Amino acid sequence: MNLQGKKIILGVTGSIAAYKSALLIRLLVKEGADVQVVMTQAATEFITPLTLATLSKRQVLTSFVNESTHLWNNHVDLGLWADAIIIAPATAKTLSRLASGHADDLLTTIYLSARCPIFFAPAMDVDMFLHPSTVNNIKTLLSYGNHLIAPEHGELASGLVGDGRLAEPETIVYRLRKFFAFRQVAQGKRVLITAGPTAEPIDPVRYISNRSSGKMGYAIANAFAMAGAQVTLVSGPTSIKVSDTDISVIHIQTAQQMFEATESHFEGSDLVIFSAAVADYTSEQVASQKIKKQGSAMVLNLKKTTDIAGTLGSEKKPGQLLIGFALETEKELEYAIDKMQRKNLDYIILNSLNDAGAGFAHDTNKISVIDTNKEVTHFTMKSKDEVAQDILDIVLNKWSEV
Repeated sequence: MNLQGKKIILGVTGSIAAYKSALLIRLLVKEGADVQVVMTQAATEFITPLTLATLSKRQVLTSFVNESTHLWNNHVDLGLWADAIIIAPATAKTLSRLASGHADDLLTTIYLSARCPIFFAPAMDVDMFLHPSTVNNIKTLLSYGNHLIAPEHGELASGLVGDGRLAEPETIVYRLRKFFAFRQVAQGKRVLITAGPTAEPIDPVRYISNRSSGKMGYAIANAFAMAGAQVTLVSGPTSIKVSDTDISVIHIQTAQQMFEATESHFEGSDLVIFSAAVADYTSEQVASQKIKKQGSAMVLNLKKTTDIAGTLGSEKKPGQLLIGFALETEKELEYAIDKMQRKNLDYIILNSLNDAGAGFAHDTNKISVIDTNKEVTHFTMKSKDEVAQDILDIVLNKWSEV
């Protein structure tokens, strides 16, 4: 079992859904996990610490100082002890405190001290879950590399029907088992990712570029690093920072620099994801001084840049996986399949500028994934961090088949 011997902190917060924590603990213990329950004071109003202590076979922690022994519950030691932290149910208040780093109780200080994967399973009424502040807090937590176990649709304690019901304990355990199984698959895999735009100079002041922000590539890099892979990110100019310091980042400016950096790491990579928006053309000559405005028009002679995915695709080794991106405005599927075949890719990820909220600069994306059999998997509009998790799942499923 993938959870055998895993040390898991279960954070329980003040929601009516806290009653499900009892079953969740039983399932985790049955899987062979060592479960330490940490409750907020509000959670103790919904289910007793005695109940959860009996099921977990450990004293439940609710404060910084143990009331019976008067010893300090060391949040740093607890954060380092855990192989995973699950916060279920996670209330809107808890999500807000976690997202802002507001550490005023034992659970939130453990969260800030932890180095392990963290999963949060929201539970609240539908309007609270859909409120922009909650949506932004979830986006923030995902951007930190945390994992969302999405709430389910159904009847809520208020009597309303909608999204917000805590995921069933069986679903939460399944997600954990899948994560640790995938982590074993990804461990030691070498992943090379390109991200962001390139900037092709015209003179010392001006350059040719595009609207790519790099958000998608950086989200993918973070997802694979969190899964245990060795990630090298070749990044064009962007203001984004990686959230995982284990990611090796190579900063470049031009398409030629990106090609050279990618080529130098290509042979040793198990997976290469070409998510950068590389300029197709660059200036034939770069002026050494700023070009002055003269006359009513200016002619700029351009030459093609190296086709990075196409060139390296022709050098693909057996067992190597290559994934490309296609951003289209017309004949999307036709052009994407053609690009995948020409460049010898295993998958092509298609997004369209015709989908509002997808493509450059947005925090969200809507993708379709096409494989070499021309089978298409469509995904709904999601945050780019969630899209990165979908891409991770596709790759890890593929690796698991080998």
